[in-house]
Amino acid sequence: MTDEMLLLDLLNTTPVRDGVPGDDLADAQAAREWLADHGQPATGDEHRAVLEARSVLQGIVRGQAEPAAAARFLDDVTYRASFGDDGVEWVLDVPAGRSAAARAVLAWDALAKSSPGRLRPCANPECRLFLIDHSKPNSARWCSMAVCGNRMKARRHYQRSRTAAD
Repeated sequence: MTDEMLLLDLLNTTPVRDGVPGDDLADAQAAREWLADHGQPATGDEHRAVLEARSVLQGIVRGQAEPAAAARFLDDVTYRASFGDDGVEWVLDVPAGRSAAARAVLAWDALAKSSPGRLRPCANPECRLFLIDHSKPNSARWCSMAVCGNRMKARRHYQRSRTAAD
């Protein structure tokens, strides 16, 4: 799994289901399973750090927090050079207890630099999910065309038909 997918999956752990906001990482056991499924250490420290990083990253992507708010998750994070069969390889060294948080912040930074504006919240105001727009015109608006896109288009159609009937 790429760190970009780790980032998106982390941001999307606070979905709205049947109109009720949820938190897929609120339960410690579910959070440990989520971390393990994402190749990260499944410890209490990792759980706490990833919850904090998620909150900060969601705020940054929504424009409610400054990017500097994520700096604390990168304290003591380094890249170490090692020589492999293909030449120099860079290995990420992360202090214990912050692996997932640091990887998510680094993935956000890489995405913000390589594809500015492509990571964004779903345009459905009732949705709390995020998307990474990989389309050429950078015009994706919804986390899912089948769910949020369809709902929003149906609402607009209903509003237009009501306005036309008045």
